[in-house]
Amino acid sequence: MNEEKDILILAIESSCDETAAAVVRNGREILSNIIYSQIDLHTLYGGVVPEIASRKHIEKINQVIEKALAEAGVSLRDIDAVGVTYGPGLVGALLVGVAEAKAIAYAAGKPLVGVHHIEGHIAANFIEHKELEPPFLCLVVSGGHTHLVRVRDYGKFDILGRTRDDAAGEAFDKVARAIGLGYPGGPKIDKVAKEGNPNAIQFPRARVEDAPYDFSFSGVKSAVLNYINGCRMKGETFSQADVAASFQKAVTDVLVGNAMHAVEEFGVDKFAIAGGVAANSALRQAMAQACEDRGIKFYYPSPIYCTDNAAMIGVAAYYEYRNGTRHGWDLNAVPNLKLGER
Repeated sequence: MNEEKDILILAIESSCDETAAAVVRNGREILSNIIYSQIDLHTLYGGVVPEIASRKHIEKINQVIEKALAEAGVSLRDIDAVGVTYGPGLVGALLVGVAEAKAIAYAAGKPLVGVHHIEGHIAANFIEHKELEPPFLCLVVSGGHTHLVRVRDYGKFDILGRTRDDAAGEAFDKVARAIGLGYPGGPKIDKVAKEGNPNAIQFPRARVEDAPYDFSFSGVKSAVLNYINGCRMKGETFSQADVAASFQKAVTDVLVGNAMHAVEEFGVDKFAIAGGVAANSALRQAMAQACEDRGIKFYYPSPIYCTDNAAMIGVAAYYEYRNGTRHGWDLNAVPNLKLGER
């Protein structure tokens, strides 16, 4: 491959309720990043409705891609490859993006590169931190995933730990609903918690006995629900802000604790976070402090690159393309795709 030539990736992301397209140059430079969010639509239902998400993707995907190409000032002729999220995610939503990417790649005669959604989240850190290179450890925390990952090289990962039940973001959504904040839970708890006392209520911090890097958040979620029910049964009121702050601290303590345990065990000097929950201010603060205490460099993406977007998929697709990854026209959506699978 000629090192001098710029490599342009058109990337498509539709794994949940954001329809997104981006053009990425040489894996680190974002020429465009267009996101159509359906959040207002799903707020009516208190969460993402898969069927509605799929229909909206079909409606919006062509417009989003056209806008991404126009904003980048390129045509399909200029693109070197088409990258697309093919899992994990909602199967109907994924299928829209995969079908679109296959059609464009086939019509334009360009290679097709399928990307793992979590690999995309990890790659989001490369956008603003040009100096960041593997190896490093990364905590991926989102609505659907909580993974502690060792990034050995571009596209090469070892999963050290994962959640045994609820993902961190899922727990945030359920607790937000229970205390009357509504959807989406993460940003709302983050905001309300700033007014509360994080030490007001002692919620449990789960440890998974046989797996020091695994997470479990169903216990803390149940503890919050039990606390609220207990207050209601006794006819007592509870502080929304104190519950939010105490719950947030319980989750943050576990995330930071497991992450720093891995940092020490593996002797790494670089640590990153990624995913929607990585935008949480309390988590960023606690993780930054823990890394500073250990003399470790801490990396995190801007909030726009924490939530689902196509720029991160384009970055991951670039490195997969450089590694020789190519997918055929039989590429399918894989809703429960494991990291590291091809």
